[in-house]
Amino acid sequence: MANCTPLRYPGGKARLRPYLERLIAQNRLYDAHYVEPFCGGAGLALELLMSYTVSTIHINDLDRAVYAFWYSVTKRTDALCAKISDTPCTMDTWHEQRAVWVNRAKANLFDLGFATFFLNRTNRSGILDAGVIGGKNQTGQWKLDARYNRDELVARIRAIGQFRSRIHIYNKEAVDFLQDLQPDLPRKSLVYLDPPYVEKGPGLYLNHHSEEDHRQLAQWVTRKLRRPWMVSYDAHPLIRECYDGHTQAEMNFHYSAHGNARRGTELVYFSDGLVPPDMTSRNSRHHQPWEAYETA
Repeated sequence: MANCTPLRYPGGKARLRPYLERLIAQNRLYDAHYVEPFCGGAGLALELLMSYTVSTIHINDLDRAVYAFWYSVTKRTDALCAKISDTPCTMDTWHEQRAVWVNRAKANLFDLGFATFFLNRTNRSGILDAGVIGGKNQTGQWKLDARYNRDELVARIRAIGQFRSRIHIYNKEAVDFLQDLQPDLPRKSLVYLDPPYVEKGPGLYLNHHSEEDHRQLAQWVTRKLRRPWMVSYDAHPLIRECYDGHTQAEMNFHYSAHGNARRGTELVYFSDGLVPPDMTSRNSRHHQPWEAYETA
């Protein structure tokens, strides 16, 4: 399946789709509800939904700008597509949309949703508070429209819009979101948590976590989350401590942000009773996600 999400995210997890498909099949979770408390670009959630691997997705992001984008995609599909088609991709537009984003706490949701989309597609690595591709004087090798293919992006949004009745969006802190959702979540569900990194989080995420935030999240997930769950993190001693005693796997990853290629290892933990797929065989078609290269 081609890339489903219209957003660019450093370290996006859509590359894990074959792994999640195998995890879902092995644990008989087909047609389950799929939950992401830190959805960001939601590439993985959308691919699982649009391939009919899961029946419904619940995507949450604390960032009001990200929430506004998904609100616009699912609630104002036609208006968003028209706005993308009709708005020129120029530096004047970039300054206008950045002003909307800077005042995001008070901005209209639809206006903020478009601003988020525009900045994500025209900023370096898709990072909302980064500079514009090509620089403000547009003297760089690439210009601001280098990643702004209107027709393709509108097509992605329209495709997502066809699944809108099975996409539920939220704008909450992760633990509050899970706590509120859990009573209404079917037993046949899978929660995938991909929180901000411990080590690089402040440089990659606007809503990065403190050590106490990471600990509190781990305590709630390991003690109170009563649905199958999987969590991925950077390989940091704090995370090994927080999820000690749970089944662990490791994932090698490649991605680029701020123009720099990065490689490292992520830790993956699983809830009791959730059986992780064996990804050690080089002959397995599911091995590739563990060595995938993700460009932002």
